[in-house]
Formats: sequence, C-alpha cells, structure tokens
Amino acid sequence: MELKIERLPFGARPDKYMPDLELYKYLQEEGVRKMVSDHYDLLAQSSIKHLFPSNPVGLDAAKERSADFFVQRLGGPDYYKQHRGHPMLVRRHLPFKIDEDARIVWLECYRDVLLKLDAPEHLIMAFWRFLHDFSNWMVNTSDNPYPVIGVRK
Repeated sequence: MELKIERLPFGARPDKYMPDLELYKYLQEEGVRKMVSDHYDLLAQSSIKHLFPSNPVGLDAAKERSADFFVQRLGGPDYYKQHRGHPMLVRRHLPFKIDEDARIVWLECYRDVLLKLDAPEHLIMAFWRFLHDFSNWMVNTSDNPYPVIGVRK
C-alpha cells in the first residue's frame, strides 16, 4: 500500500475526500484513540515537536482532544463538540506557525502509524486521502510571497 504525500498550494482548502465511517466501526473508539496516541508519540520525537506540548500531561491532553475530534469525525460520539464546541480547527491552529514542511512531517508520522494499522486497505486509503487534503487547511504560513489568490488571506 502506497500512501503518497503531495505538496499542495498554500491556501488551498480541498475537501473532496471524506473518511470512510466504516473505519470507526472496524477500529472502535479504543482503536481510534490508540492510532491518535501513536501519531502524537511520533510527533513528539519529530522535527515539529516544538508545535506540541513537551510535558506528558500536556501531550496527553492534546492526544485526547485530537482523538475526540477523530472519533467524532469518523462517526462515533461527539465528544469534541461536547468538550470544545464546534471544531473551528483553522482558528484553533492560528497561534502556531504551520508551514508546508510541518504539514509533511505531520503526514509522514500518520503514514507510519497507518502502515502498521490492522485494518482493511480500502479503509486506510480513504482515511489517508482525507488526512492528506484536510491537513492543508491547517497550513497558515508560507515562505512563498505569492499565495494562491482569492483562496485565503
């Protein structure tokens, strides 16, 4: 299975892919939480670790928030909405400088987790396509002085 990473234009907000909700039925809540936790463990050792809490308590809280989001996004209980309200992820990420290189590291860490996941390939691929495009929504910094016109300021 090949999980490709493509550089996307700054400001592009693709939303053509949605995760297959069968992934939640397959992994259940515990499996989604483990997947997210494993991802954060890799992020905490990555070149973008400065974007994540360095203390275990803070990292565990970040894992929980992210897992709540993905549990909800995959069709499970709406924990994120209950605890944090509407996701508003673009706004929530504005305090952090996230460029295309950081997005790629984030995706590489997820790719490592997904390639070890015991789930049907079509479910992993659907989730990957969603993550790949969704991740560009969080990119808020560009070294390119000419961002995509009219997409995001």
